[in-house]
Amino acid sequence: MENIGFIGLGIMGSPMAGHLLDAGYAVITTDHRSPPPADLVAKGLKTVTGNAAVAQAADIIITMVPDTPQVDEVLFGEDGVASGLSKGKLVIDMSSISPIATKTFAQKINALGCDYLDAPVSGGEVGARAASLTIMVGGEENAFERARPVFEKMGKNITLVGPNSVGQTTKVANQIVVALTIEAVAEALVFASKAGADPARVRQALMGGLAASRILEVHGERMIKRTFDPGFRIELHQKDLNLALEGARSLGVSLPNTSTAQQLFNSCAANGGAKEDHSALVRALERMAGHDVG
Repeated sequence: MENIGFIGLGIMGSPMAGHLLDAGYAVITTDHRSPPPADLVAKGLKTVTGNAAVAQAADIIITMVPDTPQVDEVLFGEDGVASGLSKGKLVIDMSSISPIATKTFAQKINALGCDYLDAPVSGGEVGARAASLTIMVGGEENAFERARPVFEKMGKNITLVGPNSVGQTTKVANQIVVALTIEAVAEALVFASKAGADPARVRQALMGGLAASRILEVHGERMIKRTFDPGFRIELHQKDLNLALEGARSLGVSLPNTSTAQQLFNSCAANGGAKEDHSALVRALERMAGHDVG
């Protein structure tokens, strides 16, 4: 089994790395920013100092960090992964970042004699913990096949969708669908609740019809029960919709409802909700309605 370097042990990264350790992989991380999670250390997680040292110790290096600048810094900054690579290694970025920047990152890594996959995920913290993530991969088929056994320890729906950057493009499309569906569920529950209906029973009824969705199931329940501890933070979904809107502008595409969803997220962030779960988008609609679903 190949040694795995894993940089970015946050809400998503920690359980993902945990599954690799459970499967018997040697997993190496950096102690550069903070001590690694104790539960992963107990499972055998090894630490080295610096991102370059992770690259030197691993055959496959996975990054899972918040945004494009962080990936750039981890890969190409001082003591970055790129400076520790040798020919034949594989770099996999599982963050959700700019497709345009991803093309550049892949070219730089390829120039060092290494393969690069962009492999963003969907499923949130729940999917990360359950090893049921959807993984959308961009890159060469031989690199994908090499990575497949690793992906299978973290996810269920794993698809090579095209060359480098197409994985990130697919994730942006995913985030458009998720945002707009959250917004639709929120509108429906605010409407039903203010009309005097029990939102929990409305949700239960809708789950049996064409309106049924995973978002109605999970995020609708969050809206009703007011459980907005983050599985996926509003500020991260804002970042993803910025990528969608910037990409649409460059392509000459209109995304009117994506723009509306972003404005609702902006309203939540302006009212102190940037770190709440993205299901808390309902709060923006509740403020306009003068009525809380819960």
